[in-house]
Amino acid sequence: MAVTSVQAPVVLTSAEFDQRLAPSLKRLKLSRKLLERVAGVVERRWWSQGTTFDDAAIEAGGKALAEAGIDASQIGLLINTSVTRRNLEPSVASRVHHELGLPSSAMNFDVANACLGFVNGMTLAANMIDSGQIKYALVVAGEDAQPTQETTFARLNAEDSTREDYLREFATLTLGSGAAAAVIGPADAHPGAHKILGGVARAGTEHHELCVGGPAGMYTDTKGLLDNGLELVVDAWDEAHQTGWDWKSMDRYVTHQVSNSYTNAIIKAVGLVRDRVPITFPKWGNVGPASLPMTLAQEAKTLKPGDRVLCMGVGSGLNTAMMELIW
Repeated sequence: MAVTSVQAPVVLTSAEFDQRLAPSLKRLKLSRKLLERVAGVVERRWWSQGTTFDDAAIEAGGKALAEAGIDASQIGLLINTSVTRRNLEPSVASRVHHELGLPSSAMNFDVANACLGFVNGMTLAANMIDSGQIKYALVVAGEDAQPTQETTFARLNAEDSTREDYLREFATLTLGSGAAAAVIGPADAHPGAHKILGGVARAGTEHHELCVGGPAGMYTDTKGLLDNGLELVVDAWDEAHQTGWDWKSMDRYVTHQVSNSYTNAIIKAVGLVRDRVPITFPKWGNVGPASLPMTLAQEAKTLKPGDRVLCMGVGSGLNTAMMELIW
């Protein structure tokens, strides 16, 4: 397995976001420091003008193929897991497939499951490899936060916006842009390569209305999402240990990147070793499904062969997933 990322080049600080929202913050008597103080997001990134989220996914996919040493002709499956999309059809995967020169025999489609999409895509690809249907798979994600954030600025600066509107859309302001990709293949053909061992998933779909997003905006019950997401994580963690998984002393815990409060709550709830939990959201924001693989790609520089890595996250819906890797 090879994991790569592409960082968007345009840095937008939370101070700049506060300046964009200055009229409403003043009118609603809200602090300019909420994004940094509460969420811990100091900056996030946007793409340069003329670069699209799928351009970035294509770039990340090409990097992953090169790093893995796998030719495009060997790919039997492409899964795009981006939340961002321009249209309902065709799939984002169809353009990525074409631009990367993948063979006609390679299946290609989108898998959307909020911030868990990339982990779900890896699981699906690994299962298809294990069943003998394909030999190599490519999973990609590219996210663009700018259009949604621009419409959010306009809405929150309207004369009739309220404090409740700001709090409901606060999470939108923590989003960031970026891309990631992973090549997955048969372990027996690559001795010493990174391995996907498996993991657990758990659904709490009675909470599907706590975070609802679209091109025009994202509306979040922040406290409800934290409380119920945390309960789901603890249930999944306990279930995993009851069925034979032992994740209490992993070498690295790569979590979906959201905010200070979410990260601290998960660390405390399941007893993670804090200095083994890399943090990227202060600089990148929440990059949706790309945030976990982007963080994993960053950590790859310091991981040693044989290190145990647990990927874990929660996505709107609610759903959680935990996947163990051997580096």
